[in-house]
Amino acid sequence: MIMGKAIEINTPLSKDVIKTLKCGDMVYITGAIYTARDAAHKRMAEMLDAGEQPPFDYEGNIVFYAGPAPTKPGDAIGSIGPTTAGRMDLYAPKLIEAGLAAMIGKGNRANAVKQGIIAHGGIYFAGVGGIAAFMSQCVKKVDIVAFDELGTEAIRRLEVERLPVVVAIDSEGNDIYDRCNNN
Repeated sequence: MIMGKAIEINTPLSKDVIKTLKCGDMVYITGAIYTARDAAHKRMAEMLDAGEQPPFDYEGNIVFYAGPAPTKPGDAIGSIGPTTAGRMDLYAPKLIEAGLAAMIGKGNRANAVKQGIIAHGGIYFAGVGGIAAFMSQCVKKVDIVAFDELGTEAIRRLEVERLPVVVAIDSEGNDIYDRCNNN
């Protein structure tokens, strides 16, 4: 098993912080992150192509590939866990180039995404499947930012506290799915 050090970080992320995070590190994120899935990614890419302002500033920010389950009374959000990142691979390089610092999902990424991470000093975090109920307890506040009509796929701004993730691809391209020894 690959195991790095445990690190606590706050958003937004700086390039200096990203450079310190290495493949296999356990990371606890506190601050604002944004949810976006397939339909939202398509729209964000179309907005970039059209020269329109994005729904949030990508610089230093994290997109969590997730759509929450219905919220129970008294909770900030329903269960929320990572979805398969590969479904966003068509759009991710464009968002990374536009300044997106990090992504949270599950599963490996296409080579174009990995190359974008390396070229622009980004990072890809993996969430652990089956942890959605626990992750929802890390969410303290939720606001819909854009595309409300997409329901669970709307872009949400989440305020999280110690959201647990693992560095899956670091800024140098070391990839946990290749046992962190890609370079």
